[in-house]
Amino acid sequence: MTAAPILKLEHLGVTFPNHPVFSDLNLTIRQGEFWSIVGKNGVGKTTLMRTVLHQLRPTHGQVAYLPNANEVKIGYVPQFRNIDADYPLTMRDFVGLNLTGWKWPWLSRKEREKVQTILTRTGLEAIANRPIGQASGGEKQKAYLAQALVEAPNLLILDESTASLDPVTKTELLDLVIELNKSLHLTVLFVTHDIPMARKYSSQYLMLTPNGAEQGPIGGLTQEKVWEGENV
Repeated sequence: MTAAPILKLEHLGVTFPNHPVFSDLNLTIRQGEFWSIVGKNGVGKTTLMRTVLHQLRPTHGQVAYLPNANEVKIGYVPQFRNIDADYPLTMRDFVGLNLTGWKWPWLSRKEREKVQTILTRTGLEAIANRPIGQASGGEKQKAYLAQALVEAPNLLILDESTASLDPVTKTELLDLVIELNKSLHLTVLFVTHDIPMARKYSSQYLMLTPNGAEQGPIGGLTQEKVWEGENV
């Protein structure tokens, strides 16, 4: 049985002054799918994610959340950003920021339970009280992932989230994401330059090029195709 759509891009286009980024982009993302968004620098991957997140208004077409916007909750994990060693929050407090906002550090009992659940699920329980500034790069990026997951999203965007990580840490993070993808039916959009990782974890791909886009099952994606796409 085919899963229901969660996100549709319909004839989507974004143009900056004297610079069309992409046009007539059509894409249907179904619940539980794991997509890689690939392409060379400058082809519009970041612009596309900003448009999906409604941070940028499209010039043409639309982004549709299905069955409606109220039922799609997005978790977003940015590219790795280092945190100063003297940053005052613990891993637990950092993860809880997505729940508390201005109320921090006064979490409700239900919010504390949510934080504890996601710390356990992401393997951070043992270091939950460690200052995040003293954690390793991989542990910090797991904390960003846990922060994105604490409100139980059904669509997770990994925006170059593994770009600065070593191969072992990349694998650990994506092993965790694929487990959540399968066990929770979590839909994943993975923006990346790492074609081997895309092929290992994704089921489908969207490749942006200066002259269009290509999509399909992940088996059709190769590094050579991305290089060729630069010159299409």
